Amino acid sequence: MCGILGILLHNPDAHAAPEIYEGLSLLQHRGQDAAGIVTCGPKGRFYQCKANGMVRDVFDALKISQLFGSMGVGHVRYPTAGSSAHAEAQPFYVNSPYGIVMGHNGNLINTSELRLFMDHDAHRHINTDSDSELLLNIFANNLQKTGKFRINEEDIFAAIRALMATCKGAYACVAMLAGFGIIGFRDPNGIRPVGLASRPAAGGGTDYLMSSESVVADASGFAEWSDIAPGEAVIITRQRISRRVLLPGSAFAPDIFEYVYFARPDSVLDGISVYRSRMAMGELLSYEVERQLKAKGIQVDVVIPVPDTSRVAALELAQRLKLPYREGFVKNRYVGRTFIMPGQQMRKKNVRRKLNAMALEFAGKNVLLVDDSIVRGTTSKEIVQMAKDVGAAKIVFASCAPPIRYSNVYGIDMPSRTELVAHSRSNEAIAAEIGVDLVIYQTLPDLVRACRTLNPRIGQFDCSVFTGEYVTGGVDDKYLAGLEKLRNDNAKLKLGGTVSGAVNGESHEDPTGCSGPMNGADDTIGLHNSFYERR
Repeated sequence: MCGILGILLHNPDAHAAPEIYEGLSLLQHRGQDAAGIVTCGPKGRFYQCKANGMVRDVFDALKISQLFGSMGVGHVRYPTAGSSAHAEAQPFYVNSPYGIVMGHNGNLINTSELRLFMDHDAHRHINTDSDSELLLNIFANNLQKTGKFRINEEDIFAAIRALMATCKGAYACVAMLAGFGIIGFRDPNGIRPVGLASRPAAGGGTDYLMSSESVVADASGFAEWSDIAPGEAVIITRQRISRRVLLPGSAFAPDIFEYVYFARPDSVLDGISVYRSRMAMGELLSYEVERQLKAKGIQVDVVIPVPDTSRVAALELAQRLKLPYREGFVKNRYVGRTFIMPGQQMRKKNVRRKLNAMALEFAGKNVLLVDDSIVRGTTSKEIVQMAKDVGAAKIVFASCAPPIRYSNVYGIDMPSRTELVAHSRSNEAIAAEIGVDLVIYQTLPDLVRACRTLNPRIGQFDCSVFTGEYVTGGVDDKYLAGLEKLRNDNAKLKLGGTVSGAVNGESHEDPTGCSGPMNGADDTIGLHNSFYERR
């Protein structure tokens, strides 16, 4: 899961980097492994800074001041394909043709055949295991086929149309063509979100922004937010904006887990308020909770959310059931999201660093804990134990999402079915595994209803983690077995130890880091990376 961002300012003498930095900070929840910005300055020259770490750790005032140019692309990453190596920090860059930079959110499912094509037919070198670099080179190769000295919007649309016909899976992308403009496009099923907004420029004209979530536009003074449609591409230059649906006809199926967990509550994705969808989840979950508590003869004294994502739903649920709502956990906001941390041991260790239970709200009470979902069960089990340690009498655990029993292949790190606590387990077995008296799940029809009510035009959602049905097709047991072997926690840990808090093989990497597809940090190889300059 990643966050992508692109900005084009109408004033060619303006600097886009400070606003890209602020925007990436607002998307930090979508990826905490690496961050990067590439800007385009005078004469079409690119300026780059990217590295592993949080946005605030990668950039400072000096680095931002060295990113010249009035347009740029930014990216925050949590890896699902490839590793956590420096070389896979985005945006990626290719110098031919024309100079292209791209940031990608999602995951391709036909990478093997695409890599074979790149090697045997296109003769383009793919230097990392990242499918994002592969996607960029597919786009670059399609543009190369024009053979033109200068290209136009029609050439770009044709290149993206060919990419969509070739690449299978989930992708929301923001790209930048040197000296030309910024480009956004989305896979034909619209699985991953991306949209655009505009604002009047100070000296006349219009500034444009593209982002994974609308919250960036709101905070940066952009208005008229518009989602990029499934199969649509948008090309923005200083002269005009061009939009075109290039591959219509596929089923529109945004990932429902965006609303459950990933997106910020103050964002609106595909016409659905994340906040209101979570309110609806809480309301519909309250009916299921009431039914099951009555059947089991359990009386609940208090409703306590697991911070932060579940708060909206938990409050709505408590109001519907006329139960007290209490904040029983205090959160340390300087620890990252445990679900997207690589490594089971790291996730487990960080739960107690992240949360502290207040005995006053738990001691001697029958507690209903509400969380957005139960994935591996690591976080849930630790939270339950914390509640027990401070004296909770009984614990009922309610999940706003149905049981997650299948791998996600579209960009969320749920690769191994055996790592999922609900895989091949009944609700009773799950309750025993995480240590609660009762576990209650939202039903899938109610979850879909909570989101679809807010935008009835969406006919379906990608619910593959709950159903095992993949909207793109092309995902079978053989594919899933290979994916699990490649990407499960044990495979990640085999890549190596840790350095300075980083994980997954950083100790084996050249400390000079990456600078584009050639992985060189000096100006003669690839794109210079200002992160490695001396302060």
